[in-house]
Amino acid sequence: MGIAALVTWIITALGGAVLLGTWLSRGGLRAPVVGAATRFPPALIFGHFLLAATGLVLWIVYLITDADALTWVALVILVVVALLGLTMVTRWRRDRSTLIGAGVNPARPPEQHFPVAVVYLHGLLAVTTLVLVLLTALGVGS
Repeated sequence: MGIAALVTWIITALGGAVLLGTWLSRGGLRAPVVGAATRFPPALIFGHFLLAATGLVLWIVYLITDADALTWVALVILVVVALLGLTMVTRWRRDRSTLIGAGVNPARPPEQHFPVAVVYLHGLLAVTTLVLVLLTALGVGS
């Protein structure tokens, strides 16, 4: 289970890198343009990224050392990462439906340039990773 969690975590991270790169390249950190300001505070975006990366490093250390306590630390970090991600996807979906419902193409916030498939795949893989980490922490399949 631990290796499967590592694989899904790495693929999830790659999807997250695409989303972060899109957000940055579309002006996520620049001064807001009227109607196109990001709805994602940088602390939310970078907190999600840094905690996920920290958890991934701890998971790799766990796999190398087999220190069971690290599974629980990684799981707690992953739950916080998931809550931050849920906050972002909720805002993203709400704003997306508002823009689509308006029927016009106003200036879009940086996060509204995210590839839809990547957003949903990132979330699906994140949930899968969370479940695999939980199962590993519980000792299922070992």
